[in-house]
Amino acid sequence: MNGGYTIGQLARAAGVATSTVRFYEKHGLLRPDARTDSNYRLYRPGALERLLFIRAAQANGFTLQHVGHLLSLRDGRTAPCREVQSLIEERLADVGNRLRQLAHLKRVLHASLAKCRRGERSGKCKVMDGLEVSATVRAKIRKNP
Repeated sequence: MNGGYTIGQLARAAGVATSTVRFYEKHGLLRPDARTDSNYRLYRPGALERLLFIRAAQANGFTLQHVGHLLSLRDGRTAPCREVQSLIEERLADVGNRLRQLAHLKRVLHASLAKCRRGERSGKCKVMDGLEVSATVRAKIRKNP
């Protein structure tokens, strides 16, 4: 196959490890276009563009499942704008949920830090005491549902 890549050449051109190319192959996102007599993978030049698309989609927060869906839309014959918008809206909702969770975690950590600093002089960490109590309560709940 003239004008193509071996797996190593493709990986280098995309700036990834060969294991990454194999990983995408394993998940059905990328396939070699041919194999040599020695069973080496060979990829056409379009594989580089596909690999870069996969990496860009992941960098934008899309899951492998979403990337597969985007690739199928990309490879299709119709304009996929509505479906892509739907995927983006779904990802935005996920990001919003994660941001709310992180904001809650930030508040909890700030409160724990303040509590720890207030109790520092006593030599007993109130945060550690609270964690031990929480672990004890959870163990009792599991033991006696």
